[in-house]
Amino acid sequence: MILLQSHCRYLLQVLSTRVQNLEKGVELDCQWVEFDDVRYHIQATVKNPNLVLLSLSLPAPPPETVFLGGLPQGAIEAIKAAYGVVLQILDPPRDGFNLTLKLNLSKLPPDEEQKQALLVKIASIREVVQGAPLRVILKQLVSRGVKSDLNQLVSLVHRPNESFFVIPQAEKVTVIFPMRFKDSIDTVLATSFLQEFVEARRTPGLNNAPPCLWSSTPPQELNGVSDQASSANAGFVSFVIYPRHVEGRKLDRTVWSLSTFHAYVSYHVKSSEGFMHTRMRRRVESLIDALDRAKPDSEKSEKASKTEQNRSFKRTNVREGRSSFNSR
Repeated sequence: MILLQSHCRYLLQVLSTRVQNLEKGVELDCQWVEFDDVRYHIQATVKNPNLVLLSLSLPAPPPETVFLGGLPQGAIEAIKAAYGVVLQILDPPRDGFNLTLKLNLSKLPPDEEQKQALLVKIASIREVVQGAPLRVILKQLVSRGVKSDLNQLVSLVHRPNESFFVIPQAEKVTVIFPMRFKDSIDTVLATSFLQEFVEARRTPGLNNAPPCLWSSTPPQELNGVSDQASSANAGFVSFVIYPRHVEGRKLDRTVWSLSTFHAYVSYHVKSSEGFMHTRMRRRVESLIDALDRAKPDSEKSEKASKTEQNRSFKRTNVREGRSSFNSR
């Protein structure tokens, strides 16, 4: 299975190209959407080539999810801690966006490796912003600091008007995803994929991975949640996160993997659908070839005679042949 990268590849490409061609001073204005839910807008002018404006539009939160100032809880603190003086938060943001950042390229480190590492980190702005509340909860798990929020259900947004749920406990954190898909074929493929996903977790080589469960009905932890928030047509997936899963560098990977789990499943569902379509087309082509080879010889000879319309002869006897020869 393919794991999604935490940084936006297109954003990294745009930033790297901008840094390499600062002397040209070309105007920049690009917009795109990642995972069908986060919209980016990057701008730069000819007058100030070192200043780049980066705006983000996050998925609209459902009623059960709380945003502070249009951003997930802890997002501002996470941006300041991750980028320092390189990125400046503009208040208010650009119209139609939740966040606008001003990037000063002149403050990038001179060392090429450090500069590239910082650009990759800037391209991971989605992980920093959208994963901020989950990061706070998992950090508390590592430090054993979860006290007042024990067993309190927390709703976090991960798709437009859709959320997943986190239940902090003293020794673990339970994360529950209601899996929803619009297309009926995607729903069937996702259900099969998730069941196989849970079975694969039981293999001996994955003993250290977080325990994973799938159920067609809402888990008991979602009692009291509204029917709309707990509805799912592809079942419910639950992960149990222990301190060993978020120690050291594992924290960033765990936050990103959980924040983009639905996109991860959607990617493999679409890949499986495309693979099956390719196999079906190849199968149809092989059947057509088999039918062509199985045609009787009479049909083949009939086709051959049609292609040789100009080739004909008249049968004559011996006398007619001699008279025609003598006439020459």
